[in-house]
Amino acid sequence: MIKKIYILFLASILIACSDNEAVTYTDTEIDVIVSDDYDIISKNDETITFKNLSTGVCESFNSTDNIKLLDGLYDCEYSAKVKYIVKNDDKEEQEVETTLTGSAQGLKVTGGKVKLEIPAYIVFDKDDFIFEEIFFSGTLRPSGSQYYGTSYFKIFNNTDHVLYADGLAFCESKFKSTQFFDYTPDIREDTMTIWSIYVIPGTGYDHPVMPGHSLLICDNAIDHRDANSNAFDLSNADFEWYDESKVASVLDIDNPDIPNMDKWYCYTNSIYILHNRGFTSYALARIPVDKDTYLKDYWYTYEYVMYLTAGTFYMSQSAYKLPNSWIVDGVNCSVESERTWNILPPSVDAGWTHCGTKDHDETRYFKSIRRKMLYLNEDGTMHLQDTNNSTNDFNTECVPSIIEEQKAAIDVQGTPATTLTYDGIVPKSEN
Repeated sequence: MIKKIYILFLASILIACSDNEAVTYTDTEIDVIVSDDYDIISKNDETITFKNLSTGVCESFNSTDNIKLLDGLYDCEYSAKVKYIVKNDDKEEQEVETTLTGSAQGLKVTGGKVKLEIPAYIVFDKDDFIFEEIFFSGTLRPSGSQYYGTSYFKIFNNTDHVLYADGLAFCESKFKSTQFFDYTPDIREDTMTIWSIYVIPGTGYDHPVMPGHSLLICDNAIDHRDANSNAFDLSNADFEWYDESKVASVLDIDNPDIPNMDKWYCYTNSIYILHNRGFTSYALARIPVDKDTYLKDYWYTYEYVMYLTAGTFYMSQSAYKLPNSWIVDGVNCSVESERTWNILPPSVDAGWTHCGTKDHDETRYFKSIRRKMLYLNEDGTMHLQDTNNSTNDFNTECVPSIIEEQKAAIDVQGTPATTLTYDGIVPKSEN
């Protein structure tokens, strides 16, 4: 009996060794393609990270040379510190130091030797607002049912001077990160296809925001605790989005004391809520044309093919489009188990972030994404991280800042928040 067990054990070892010998690696050459013609004079602190889409294992390298990867399918993210030459208005050359960032999805690594191209982009300071926080997942009633209306986002002045929020547009993508199709015409590299666009009103200088401060913009600016004891008070928001619903059974709530955003377009005839499973991307934009011109000239009709077990279906749809050159900040969102691509290209966001790891993730409720704090300014305000890569820039699945401040519920049982933080991670002294 002992001899038989020993033989089986030895056989298992041999099988394991045989499996290990079957594992193959590929020499991977990386060609970083800078999208525009910049005179880059130095490159330092390179980091290139490959994520194996089958195993979930990530490998990081500090150089693009001599990379060996296990054969498979990969997503890749790249960043480096660079210096490049620009000419000022007097035609004098100046050195500028910034970040080079890029990404690519679905890279096939096999065959012993492969050359991969990674598109990369110079990170420019847009000198404008950035997303500080996005809360799209929502809350739950004590009964466990979903509660709508508490979605919000914060825009933040990360500069050293006053910014004016007048005319700043908020958009959510129509395309989903969990569905990839070959669209015709394909304009994804330089254009965002959207299903909502709301604009902060004003004549240009009505809504100043000091450095290190933010604006809170929400769905319904009411005290939601009146309808859901697990919710919180948004009645002091700076703006809300309001929809004149055409569906009598689904009406919006308007707080007359809080200014409404100017609704340019939304896909729904009832009320607009953020995608609460986290499949979309978000953008802040400065639109250089008026509302009527935009609605007339930026309609996009596209076609694609759906291959399903039930058959092949030829589809045609339409939506509004937003040139990426108008975007001042963008954030890709998804969930690990369903993600197939990044909606915004690396020129806008080289990464992605999340609340929840799978579709209909029950753990996503009462959580938001919050941008990381780099340091505190001398006046005690935050300076936030902004590298145009949401994977690096955001803390995921955080207790929302409003919940922290109001000590509201962090779960369906109504457990109150007890910790106040700057960015969902770094604790803040209450003294």
